[in-house]
Amino acid sequence: MAKKKTTTEQPDVVENEIPTIEEQAEVITEAKKDETDWQDKYLRLMAEFDNYKKRTQREKEKLYNDAMADAFEKMLPVLDTFQRALATEVTTDEAKGVYDGVVAINKQFEEIMTQAGVKKIEAVGNEFDPLLHNAVMHIEDENVGTNIVVEEFAAGYTLGDRVIRHSMVKVAN
Repeated sequence: MAKKKTTTEQPDVVENEIPTIEEQAEVITEAKKDETDWQDKYLRLMAEFDNYKKRTQREKEKLYNDAMADAFEKMLPVLDTFQRALATEVTTDEAKGVYDGVVAINKQFEEIMTQAGVKKIEAVGNEFDPLLHNAVMHIEDENVGTNIVVEEFAAGYTLGDRVIRHSMVKVAN
């Protein structure tokens, strides 16, 4: 039978050394530096997150406003048709009933646009502004000042700062 080999080796004993005051001060300085670094990282992260929240809120508002403007832009031809129908002359009682219905629908449509913040661009009598108006005709008229809108063919509309549709106008030279 083989004998078991037993070893009675003991690990080297390391004496606990007490750090010197300089070493303790160095550790404290390093810890304060780490704390400052972490605080700086935390503050930067909080600022980045705040900027992210603000940026996403602005993007959401822009998307909403763009969607609203696009929707109303597609509905403006319907409003134009109603307004052309209102410009027709009513000669019979039956036509008067239809006319009153068109008036009611047109009024409701305009109220919805107003509630949504859509505003009609005032054109006639105002100075021509290429950011708001689209000049499709020019006339010579000495009774009207230069660059003044004298007639509006199609109304223009804005939603906030965005022009949904430019006013189609006749301008005096």
